[in-house]
Amino acid sequence: MDEITINDQFHGRLINALCVTSVAFVVKRDSIMRILVVEDEPGISGFLKQGLEEESYMVDIAENGEKGLHLALSGDYDLLLLDWVLPLKSGVEVCREFRKQFPITPVIFLTAKDTVDETITGLQAGANDYIKKPFHFEELLERIRVQLRTKVNSEEKYTLGPITLFTDKHLVLKGDEQVHLTQKEFALLEYLMKNKNQVCRRTQIIEDVWDIHFDYNTGVIDVFMNALRKKLQFTTNEDYIHTVRGVGYIAKDL
Repeated sequence: MDEITINDQFHGRLINALCVTSVAFVVKRDSIMRILVVEDEPGISGFLKQGLEEESYMVDIAENGEKGLHLALSGDYDLLLLDWVLPLKSGVEVCREFRKQFPITPVIFLTAKDTVDETITGLQAGANDYIKKPFHFEELLERIRVQLRTKVNSEEKYTLGPITLFTDKHLVLKGDEQVHLTQKEFALLEYLMKNKNQVCRRTQIIEDVWDIHFDYNTGVIDVFMNALRKKLQFTTNEDYIHTVRGVGYIAKDL
């Protein structure tokens, strides 16, 4: 066999091997959850990157809010870990801007802030969860797993009077008009509509919608309920979400 034939066969095999390797890498890459960490303290971001990569997540780091928002809006991430206080643009600002285009992607705040007002601000900005600094990595990891847990849902539609909610499309209509809700407002309405004609206790709501399983000021529910009713533009005759004083709420057709 001459040298040219040998070289041709070698290069052919090499190209085929590279193609197979590339395909395998793409499949592996697509199957791995990608997390964006927006954190300006190198010690914390480095610790998170190392820990999460050891758990088989792909991790990118942004050290300020503007870079974080730019990367987040690429749509390449399955979850955002977002510091509250950031250079150039705050975590709350990043979350609000991100939510305009990505209403479903989970966002977890990393914050030293823990007052009720600050918590409400973060949740209203569109965060799914928050964890107070300093935190145990194992707790953060479990919160991430909860947010990324795969939910296999067929298309579901719920109705409440003139309101129609589509779970997979993350869409709410009142009549023929779309109602724009934050992720948490949507989750709250979905929960009430799924449990239509049943009284939903405040403790149930805080556990199932906010995934909080300890003593917590349930006043945050009232804030979101007021915002929800305002966006749904219920009139005085449209008491589709009724307050059961001292207990919780019930969604029912009139």
